[in-house]
Amino acid sequence: MRNDSAFRVAIFPGDGIGHEITAPTLRLVERAAARTGGLGFDWRPCQAGAATYRDEGTALPGPALAEARAADAILLAAMGLPSVRYPDGREITPQIDLRMELGLYAGVRPVKPVPGVRPVLADARAHDIDYVIIRESTEGLFAPSAPGTRPGPDEARETMVVTRPVCESVFDFSFHLAAERAQALGRPGRVTSVDKANVFQAFAFWREIFAERAAHHPDIAADLAYVDAFAMTMVQKPWVIDVAVTENMFGDILSDLGAALMGGMGYAPSADIGDAHAVFQPCHGSAPDIAGKGLANPTAMILSAAMMLEWLAQRHAAPEAARAGGLIRGAVDAAFAPGALVTCELGGQAGTEAVFEAVGDALERLDA
Repeated sequence: MRNDSAFRVAIFPGDGIGHEITAPTLRLVERAAARTGGLGFDWRPCQAGAATYRDEGTALPGPALAEARAADAILLAAMGLPSVRYPDGREITPQIDLRMELGLYAGVRPVKPVPGVRPVLADARAHDIDYVIIRESTEGLFAPSAPGTRPGPDEARETMVVTRPVCESVFDFSFHLAAERAQALGRPGRVTSVDKANVFQAFAFWREIFAERAAHHPDIAADLAYVDAFAMTMVQKPWVIDVAVTENMFGDILSDLGAALMGGMGYAPSADIGDAHAVFQPCHGSAPDIAGKGLANPTAMILSAAMMLEWLAQRHAAPEAARAGGLIRGAVDAAFAPGALVTCELGGQAGTEAVFEAVGDALERLDA
């Protein structure tokens, strides 16, 4: 773990565009850290992903998992290749394996558009969108304790798993986050449970536990929403949302909808956080169709690194890490705010290098 001079960070470039966006992001982090003083990093490169599975027969080698366990934080770029699959047809997803192995129950998916990025919604209030989806990331329909089955040639089954200990952990995490946001933003906090309790027994149980944990956080408002209605809210009036907590599969879908509101997956950072470990990664995939062409938008990776710094600051009482994360966020906003930096998913010409250069230039102009 951390020594007196550096944070130990496991680095997973993964597959496809992951390799193109990793090294420049680490350089940005180092530049931001140098501006705040007294912050060092011990980068630990780790091999994992679809290409590793193809070449070595394992997607998450033992040494890489051991390094992840020993690290102060884990920064992951992208994993998976559509052409490389397990024998049963499933894609290679060691990022999910890391969540299960390390108990990363809270998938944190911020939805906050970058100033200057072309808005998806025409409403003037779109600039007020600032909420977080918390995706329970170890159970639900992804639970490894209840894998899907094929009883016969005409049937397939999946099982949803909801347990009290994990629900309590993810609900408490959500209420604590809402309290932090309320203090930072100067307004009341609210947590919304997003479920389908009118149909599924598992979600009726989910709601029972949510009500129990809400009673332990009386300063934060708690409300309920069915997932279909909540999806409409995300499109019609997303500026009213604060923190929303939901099951694994629902969170997978809703967080991608949130990314669309930000301009695309290239702008959407994320984290998967547990009691002892955390992984930070962009929401996008490995995009092998554009790998090596210099087109990948690295913004989500950069912002994920900022989230990592802010988490390290909280965990280790390291305010210089929080300042470095704030510098990176400010540099991203300053780079895009004029509106001239338009990436390929929005029809522009700004490629990977152009974004890194613009953010780096903005970083040097900001006061530390």
